[in-house]
Amino acid sequence: MTALFDWLPPDLALYPVAVPREAVEAAPDPRARRPGIDVDVTHVAKRFGPTEVLRDIDLAIRPGEFVAIVGHSGCGKSTLLRLIAGLEQPSDGAVAVDGRWLDDKRPGSDTRILFQDARLLPWRRVLDNVAIGGTGDAWRTKARAALDRVGLADKADVWPATLSGGQRQRVALARALVSEPRLLLLDEPLGALDALTRLDMQQLIDEVWRAQGFTAVLVTHDVGEAVHLADRVVVLDHGRIAETWVIEQPRPRPRGDAALGRIEQRILDRLMRKG
Repeated sequence: MTALFDWLPPDLALYPVAVPREAVEAAPDPRARRPGIDVDVTHVAKRFGPTEVLRDIDLAIRPGEFVAIVGHSGCGKSTLLRLIAGLEQPSDGAVAVDGRWLDDKRPGSDTRILFQDARLLPWRRVLDNVAIGGTGDAWRTKARAALDRVGLADKADVWPATLSGGQRQRVALARALVSEPRLLLLDEPLGALDALTRLDMQQLIDEVWRAQGFTAVLVTHDVGEAVHLADRVVVLDHGRIAETWVIEQPRPRPRGDAALGRIEQRILDRLMRKG
């Protein structure tokens, strides 16, 4: 069976979920709110051979905060996300999640990642994809509840190949949510979707985050998306944090809001600045 998974990059769906069976079976509400956890990135640098991708990054994320990271391609956004996940180790500095210094290339049990590619297993039906990482009737009940939360309860028994791109990303989100993560890392999860589906998924992510209270870190090229979803937008430039914008508009945030539009334009102006 090992060979079947060799083609998959490190994905949290394939790691055992460290949730005690008694905790799963005792939980009366599968959507129970769990507090988010803090993240501390301290003087972090990351080098791949002679190339320095990140340099002297300091970033503190509060429990339950939604932070978006934007910047040009190659500025180190996804590398920073992988460091927070524990999938990479810093060349210098340190990363702590929930007060624990990360010292291995494996995410903590409270952390989940949503990638641009849904990475569903084509030989498993939708519900089985969501339920990966757990066993038993209680876990499958939680998986069904997660599917219902993303609006796909009626797709539980179909094959992934029959779903649209947006539906596959909803299944991937349900898979991430089934273990009630306290830290959700989103690596360009909506980048491959059409414009309307992307807006729909943005709304869903916002609703789930507000309902469940986890900490969220989003990497995106879409500044409008970052401003619409985040409490704080971090701008990376040449491997450094160039600017940070605090977004104080109340939620849910309407489309076309003038104040958000002004912030978006200022961030775009910074990104388009030469040098």
